[in-house]
Amino acid sequence: MRAILSLSKWQSFAWLIGLLLSAPLLFLINESLQPDSDVFDHLWDTVLWDYVSNTVWLIIGVIILSSIIALPLGWLTAYCAFPGRRFFQWALMLPLAMPTYLIAYVYTDLLDYAGPVQISLRNWFGWQSPDDYWFFDIRTLEGAIVMIALVLYPYLYLIFKTALREQSFKLVQASQLMGKSPLQSFLKVSIPLSRGAIVAGLALISMETMADFATVHYFAVSTLTTAVYDTWLGYYSLTAAAKISGIMLLFLFLALTLERLSRSSDVVHERQATQNSETLYHLIGIKAWGATLWCTFVLGVAFVLPTLVLAGYAIDYHEQAWNREFFTYAWQSFKIALWVSIIVCICAVLMTFYQRISSDRFARLPGKFASTGYALPGTVLAIAVLIPLTLFDEYLNQWLDGSGWEPGLLLSGTIFALVFAYIVRFFAIGQGAVESSYQRISPSLDMASLSLGKSQFQTMYKVHLPLLRRGILTAALLVFIECMKELPAALLLRPFNYETLATHVYQYVSDEQLELASISALFIVLVGLIPLYLVNRSMEHKS
Repeated sequence: MRAILSLSKWQSFAWLIGLLLSAPLLFLINESLQPDSDVFDHLWDTVLWDYVSNTVWLIIGVIILSSIIALPLGWLTAYCAFPGRRFFQWALMLPLAMPTYLIAYVYTDLLDYAGPVQISLRNWFGWQSPDDYWFFDIRTLEGAIVMIALVLYPYLYLIFKTALREQSFKLVQASQLMGKSPLQSFLKVSIPLSRGAIVAGLALISMETMADFATVHYFAVSTLTTAVYDTWLGYYSLTAAAKISGIMLLFLFLALTLERLSRSSDVVHERQATQNSETLYHLIGIKAWGATLWCTFVLGVAFVLPTLVLAGYAIDYHEQAWNREFFTYAWQSFKIALWVSIIVCICAVLMTFYQRISSDRFARLPGKFASTGYALPGTVLAIAVLIPLTLFDEYLNQWLDGSGWEPGLLLSGTIFALVFAYIVRFFAIGQGAVESSYQRISPSLDMASLSLGKSQFQTMYKVHLPLLRRGILTAALLVFIECMKELPAALLLRPFNYETLATHVYQYVSDEQLELASISALFIVLVGLIPLYLVNRSMEHKS
């Protein structure tokens, strides 16, 4: 009886977390179904289809360009020996640490009419005006595609390279015996066998592309993400913003469905306990140096050059950039990220422990509900969080009307909204890391603890937590870093006159003055390198 009562308490707590963190999505769907005859109808009749069209073309363009970059890189580093291979295996993931709006600003500054590239061209060839020559405009939809693809291609690169390393070499070797060239083996063997992994990587890239706000907003490219932002801040229509968010949810549902279908239809022909560490092709001569040159070019364009430009800004403008604002906003970002990391880790441990001790087939449902926020783009998440918090504030003020105390925007207008949004968005990261660590704890330890008369809570506290320290630390670190980098939700939910490092940097980017916040920008990039280091160490350990 005591065990049943204890289990019911864990179940109640798990469902409380699940429903609380999934509530914004449920309120968003409900709000999107409400009538709004003015604003949304006006957008529908005028610009909404342009938003949809630009979003679709942006996703298609990023998918194509990311594939062109990532698939050859993944194949080269997985199967081929060439100068610098070991370095490029992990270095090609570094662009993930670069926020897209930073790389967009750097290349805009370099390639604009008043930038050093076009100035040098005019000096060399004696051109006097734009009528004398043609130069592509980077602040276009095509430019946004290039900028986003340079940052997101590592998702597909990492997933595809891992899939190739886990495949058996025998099938590729068989194609060699049949007289197939390396290119033919790549196209006819490696790509088909990895189609599930490729679709999963492209689905992730498409979701991240649709979620991007800063780059498209900076380039003045109207997408559904910017439509949500403009509708809320321009028209102050929460319902219209929710309806546009509902359209984005349909795109997300399509991407997730395609990813799940690809995994279910993917056939594993041969399982291997470890990854392949040897190579199939030993490139020599011009082919070897061509592979090195291609990897160097991609890494240089996507990470090295933007980082060097930011470092140059930081050196040249260190007196203006190294100021009180940097420390103030860094401390504010640190506090928020720390609180979110602690709360997420506590909830993730309790949720995962309930899943471990419960025999109910629906025990995983609360965790799945709680993880729904991770798929939401930042702007959509902000609207989803605002709806229930605004309703709560309205009802509270009505209830206290005449009592002499008017709390005002107690939740929706304070830092609570930002913290809650971060918890909703990044809970899935924390839970994933904790679940991964929990799977390595033998159930026999639980039975031994219970046989010694320890309660379930004592088992978790005295047995599991010491063994989960590394997993919890990893979860806290990943959530902390994501909080430091998050921009769209912070722009919409931060209290008045409150800045994080991400919003501080983006304000200067919008004003074409990133130089004055270059140290803050470099700090964000350096923080973003930490999870890449952890991923690389994990992969080296497994191999």
